[in-house]
Amino acid sequence: MSDESENTTAKMVDTSEARIYDEIEIEDMTYDPVTQLYTYPCPCGDRFEINIEDLRDGEEIAICPSCSLMIRVIYEVEELPAAA
Repeated sequence: MSDESENTTAKMVDTSEARIYDEIEIEDMTYDPVTQLYTYPCPCGDRFEINIEDLRDGEEIAICPSCSLMIRVIYEVEELPAAA
């Protein structure tokens, strides 16, 4: 039965991968030091966003709050702005 659970998990990961709209270099994103958010324009007219702390924790998916599209952020943790 655990084999079925592992297969289901793999399918769920594959499904989320299909929802990745694009891969964006962090240098192409805008950083706001006040909100500590990196943003990037979304085709829906809103912006993808990801918090710098999430990036430091290894998260690489930025989500648009309006349409739920996702992008993968390409970055190196060492290149992020220093913690305040």
